[in-house]
Amino acid sequence: MTSLWERPDGPVVGQAKPHESAVGHVTGTAYFTDDLVGRLTGVLHAYPVRSPQTHALVTRLDTEPALGVPGVVRVLTAADVPGVNDAGIHHDEPLFPSEVMFRGHAVAWVLAESLEAAKAGAAAVVVEYDPLPSIVSIADAEAAGSFQGTTSVVRRGDVDAAFASASHVFSGELEIGGQEHFYLETHAALAMVDGSGQVFVQSSTQHPSETQEITAHVLGLGSHAVTVECLRMGGGFGGKEWQPHGLAAIAALGAVLTGRPVRLRLERSLDITMTGKRHPFLARWKLGFDDELHLVAMSGEFIADGGWCLDLSAPVLARALTHCDNAYNIPNVEVVGRIAKTNKTSQTAFRGFGGPQGMLFIEDALGRCAPQLGVSPEDLRRRNLYRDGDSTPYGQPVKDAGRLATIWDRAFTTSEFERRRAEVDAFNAASPHVKRGLAITPQKFGISFNTAAFNQAGALVQIYKDGSVLINHGGTEMGQGLHTKMIQVAATALGVPYELVKLAPTRTDKVPNTSATAASTGADLNGAAVKNACDQLRERLANVAAGWLSHDTVEQWNLPLQPDDVRFADGLVYPVGHPEMGKPWAEVVNAAYWSRVHLSAAGFYRTQGLHWDAKNMWGSPFKYFSMGAAVSEVEVDGFTGAHRLLRVDIVQDIGNSLSPLIDLGQIEGGFAQGVGWLTMEELRWDTSDGEGRGRLLTNSASTYKLPSLGELPEVFNIEVVPNLSERGAIYGSKAVGEPPLTLAMSTFEAIRDAAAAFGPAGRDPKLGLPSTPEAVFWALTEAREASAPPST
Repeated sequence: MTSLWERPDGPVVGQAKPHESAVGHVTGTAYFTDDLVGRLTGVLHAYPVRSPQTHALVTRLDTEPALGVPGVVRVLTAADVPGVNDAGIHHDEPLFPSEVMFRGHAVAWVLAESLEAAKAGAAAVVVEYDPLPSIVSIADAEAAGSFQGTTSVVRRGDVDAAFASASHVFSGELEIGGQEHFYLETHAALAMVDGSGQVFVQSSTQHPSETQEITAHVLGLGSHAVTVECLRMGGGFGGKEWQPHGLAAIAALGAVLTGRPVRLRLERSLDITMTGKRHPFLARWKLGFDDELHLVAMSGEFIADGGWCLDLSAPVLARALTHCDNAYNIPNVEVVGRIAKTNKTSQTAFRGFGGPQGMLFIEDALGRCAPQLGVSPEDLRRRNLYRDGDSTPYGQPVKDAGRLATIWDRAFTTSEFERRRAEVDAFNAASPHVKRGLAITPQKFGISFNTAAFNQAGALVQIYKDGSVLINHGGTEMGQGLHTKMIQVAATALGVPYELVKLAPTRTDKVPNTSATAASTGADLNGAAVKNACDQLRERLANVAAGWLSHDTVEQWNLPLQPDDVRFADGLVYPVGHPEMGKPWAEVVNAAYWSRVHLSAAGFYRTQGLHWDAKNMWGSPFKYFSMGAAVSEVEVDGFTGAHRLLRVDIVQDIGNSLSPLIDLGQIEGGFAQGVGWLTMEELRWDTSDGEGRGRLLTNSASTYKLPSLGELPEVFNIEVVPNLSERGAIYGSKAVGEPPLTLAMSTFEAIRDAAAAFGPAGRDPKLGLPSTPEAVFWALTEAREASAPPST
């Protein structure tokens, strides 16, 4: 049996395979949750009764008028809940609230024969409200002392003493915007009850086990009475880690009460206005440097806008705090984090899960300090990178820390940074109205869930008599290629061709108690569990094969074959070193069946070496760190503030890739999503004192700007660091889902560089987020005014 990270000869992992559902995606034959509705009869459609108030008490709820609408079958209210009227695990998310906490909060759900009838029924429900004061910004929350959860602190060393002795001290503030997930498939659930009373829910969810748990407690049932299946998702990005649970519970409640299938799918306008976003942050920072411009101290504060309930805000904040150092060694640190409670949608997981906000904290600070210190930002960043032997502010040694400098230098060299820096400076000197900017930023992203218990996974692998293989695992497919990788892992572990392995949809009755497909751990956890199951099966088959092949080996070498001498590769089973003596895989499997050998195995994996004191924010919460660096060059129009992304060079460490084509797509897509967050995707809420207070103004694709092909760099170079293998991870690979998003910080810093070029050197070049043309225009206008002669 090979170790977790060692690869056998001729592995299927490492081959550039297309996405396993690629053909289905482009032809429209791949089924998603809502596609199943057409295969059923008697389906009821659910539609919410939504509050027009941002914060108010429900004083009257009359459903009778809705029941008079043709086609309406039932209206679900709190009185219908047989179990717990709550959509979460913190018991702060009433499924049917008596106090609405944000504009659009659903107080009831109408079930009808058609979606149109359900909408008409919802409009007919009479609801009266007693309005209450509302809090719709972090500033509001801070002024009112409106916080939730607990205060968290990352602390190391003596910050006060370090600042007192520092040669240079700077401070600043940064408002970090949120981000809408805008997955192609909106939230959807389809629930039904079978003849035995088993509740079956199809859900577009990243966390089927938690969807099962929440649905069960709403229904007052044990989890064994509820089965949740996720076929696939049309995108998730974290938005379907927590928020599908209550929607699935509504559909299941309707199915139980009516005895008919219930379909719930949010239209785009509902999805945007009812579901959570990336957390906006208010970040305050203070940095101290010694004479050699090494960081000696960092202090600061994070205030995360959590929305109306806790959701996943506490772990999001924890990850932000554990990434506030990014790639830099800082001996004395004290950063405090709090969660604001506002009357907005419940802010939730988003690709990076707080890590990007934490990393932006230090990158913004260094970008603003460098000009005031009289050095280039790239010089300041390079001299402060982690080195071998360093540890993080929360006490975890940075394994392979020296790799950061290697990756940085590789990106610096291959991007021809020095030559292009000179070209950019020459261009700017000759161009008064258009400026270019160039920047390089590093990345160190921790891989694992901060909560140790979530770092476990299960799998079920079944071999049939004809040699075909079916695998089940607890991870979900949202387009990121996890299922493709799992097929490659199983094929490698069993030594069979890729085409011999098929993957079943994720179901809670096949693999129970799974963790969310999140935190970039999907391949690490589920891949190890799949391999564990395959190793068990291969060991059983080796015993069968050893006996079967021994006749030939005794004849040839006068030696009986031992199980450890059996090899599996390319669909053959043979004595080590002698593939010419191999037997076809299918024949060995069939022989095993007739020998009454069990051909099914449950695999399990838990990540080793993790320990974390959440109260004191100390320990080793991550299995390893993903590392990378990116160089971005932009051009900014001085009249409009609009920018063009001219070129991007990325160097990324993904270990020994499980599936290079899939990983390349993740790097490209992650970077593009990061550029969207930092430069154009702006969530605007009405903060006025008028009737519209608390309304989301950017509530459609026409008002919320998303990145398109036009926003991608004209030249896009991606290099994966070769010949690296991560010991302790499945087949030596590294996570690649979230880390590339953070490399888009190089684009933000390049825009800052270009905007600053409109003014004199040595300033604190502030730049708003997201860096929309408006924000960039104000930044470059401030730079211009700094170079203008004093007014008389």
